[in-house]
Amino acid sequence: MITAGCERLGIEVPIIQAPLGGLVSSALAAAVSNAGGLGTLALWGADIPALRQQVRETRALTTKPFAVNLNLDFPQEERLDACLQEGVPVISFIWRDPSALVARAKAGGATVLHTVGTVAEARHAVECGVDVVVAQGWEAGGHVRGTVATMALVPAVVDAVGSVPVFAAGGIADGRGLAAALALGASGAWIGTRFLASNEVPIHPHYRERILQATEDDTIYLEELFDIGWPKAPHRVLRNSTVAAWEAAGRPATGKRPGEGEVVATSKSRGPIVRYRPAPPAADAEGDIDAMALYAGQSVALVHKRQPAAEIVREIVGEAQAILLGLARQLGN
Repeated sequence: MITAGCERLGIEVPIIQAPLGGLVSSALAAAVSNAGGLGTLALWGADIPALRQQVRETRALTTKPFAVNLNLDFPQEERLDACLQEGVPVISFIWRDPSALVARAKAGGATVLHTVGTVAEARHAVECGVDVVVAQGWEAGGHVRGTVATMALVPAVVDAVGSVPVFAAGGIADGRGLAAALALGASGAWIGTRFLASNEVPIHPHYRERILQATEDDTIYLEELFDIGWPKAPHRVLRNSTVAAWEAAGRPATGKRPGEGEVVATSKSRGPIVRYRPAPPAADAEGDIDAMALYAGQSVALVHKRQPAAEIVREIVGEAQAILLGLARQLGN
């Protein structure tokens, strides 16, 4: 199941694992890559020694391509240089204007992805020289810049960027979603929420259980709630105690929200975690886990079981292949 996007990225199946809010381990990224997809490390906030260590750990686990995601809301020049020095094969940029760093990344030998939420952003990314565009629909979990749904956004972006491969993001968690993305003209799917239920992601058990029990209307899109240290970053999360208290208070603005500054949990890796901080609950978090940012997309209702990441990749691809074959047979009759 090799598409134009697969060929551009050097992968065998059209699945890219989303960065998952920094919860990605080297084990997860390597497992996805070893299964033929593209594993992604979220290292946009890491210090340089930690970045180098995680890249090296991933390289020790796989000989296949993997990506490092860099969020352009923050300065990324030093991290990009470190990635290139470490030989990271794929750089994934998200948000803001990538023009200052695309040429630098490509000159360093990397293939470049950029995530967009509008056709105008997609056109600009292609003008900057990106190799692959990720069209992120409003249904996506985590941080979501755009407001257009995946079904409408993807074909519009595909039409706008010509021969540049497009991967669809938002609302995709199984083979039906992958098949639909391919039917819309995409080269594959960027998948996040489904991998939150993978064995390899270091997620807190309560967070995983919330994912497994959630329905399609259990998420909420918020413009500025979990925003401490990262303002004006819209996001989609599961409704929880923090969301409920904020809504009950009349949805007040930052500075007037209930419980601001209150420490709701602690973590060995992240220290004290205050209410409204945009940090999801990692496995080592302790405290009021349900009060933290529980990122999830609307596809969460399709996530029913915990699985190895490689099994998730194989299952999605197998389902998509069966669906596309079945449709071809129906149309041939």
